[in-house]
Amino acid sequence: MKEQTSRFGTVLLVVAVIAVMAVATMMFGAKLGLWQPIVGFGLVRTYMNPIAYGLLGLGILGLVQQKIMGNRCGLVKSSLTALIGLIMLTPTLYGKINPPVRLPPIHDISTNTVTPPEFIVLDDNRVGARNTLVYGGADVAALQQKAYSDIAPIESGLSAAEAFNEALRIADVMGWELVAQDAENLRYEAIARTSVYGFVDDVVVVVTPVGDVSRIDIRSVSRIGRGDRGVNAARVRTFIKTFEE
Repeated sequence: MKEQTSRFGTVLLVVAVIAVMAVATMMFGAKLGLWQPIVGFGLVRTYMNPIAYGLLGLGILGLVQQKIMGNRCGLVKSSLTALIGLIMLTPTLYGKINPPVRLPPIHDISTNTVTPPEFIVLDDNRVGARNTLVYGGADVAALQQKAYSDIAPIESGLSAAEAFNEALRIADVMGWELVAQDAENLRYEAIARTSVYGFVDDVVVVVTPVGDVSRIDIRSVSRIGRGDRGVNAARVRTFIKTFEE
C-alpha cells in the first residue's frame, strides 16, 4: 500500500515539474525563437494562475491522502507540489495584498520631453513594431512628469567625448545591442530586451557639449503595447544611476 501511495506522490511531483517547465517556456519562449514576446506574455496571463491553483489543489489533496495512509515520503512529495503551486501564485497574492501603483499608459520615456532625442537609423519599419517612434508631444510629457518627475538629463563634468564613451560602456553593461553609433555627432541607437518574455525596446542616447562639460539625454521606447508597466522609466533610471556612480 505504501509503495502505491509513494508512487502517487511521485506522479504529483512529476506533474509539478512539467508545470514549472511549461510556465518557464511561456516566459522565455520568445528568446528561444518559439514566438513573439506578446504571445508568451498572453500565455502566462491566461494559464499561469490556473496551473498554479491546480498544483496547489493537487498538493493539498495529496497531503490529506498521504496523511491518512501514514506515508511520509508521499507527504513530502505532496508538500513540494503544493509549495510549487503556492510559489507560482506569489505574484498574484502579492498584488492583492499590495496593489501596484497605477502607471500612466505611456511607452515612451525621455530625459528631454521638450525636444526628445530622435531616432535616425531605427524607424517605424523595425521588426515587430506596433508603436511609432514619433514622440507623443505634450500629453505624453505631462503624463511622464506626473509619474516620473525625477527623470531628467544628466549634467556631467566629463567632456562630451568622455561622456559619450561612458554612455557606450553603460550600453554594454546593460546588455544593449548597438544598432548605430556616431562618435562625431555623439549619439547612438540600440535595442534593449526585457529579461522575462524578451520584449524589444528601442533606445537612443545623445551627448551634447556644454562648454567644457556635457549633457546626456536618453530615450527609451517600447515596440508594442500602449503602456510599459514602468519598464522604460526603470531602464532610463538605471542608465542615469550607473552613469552618475
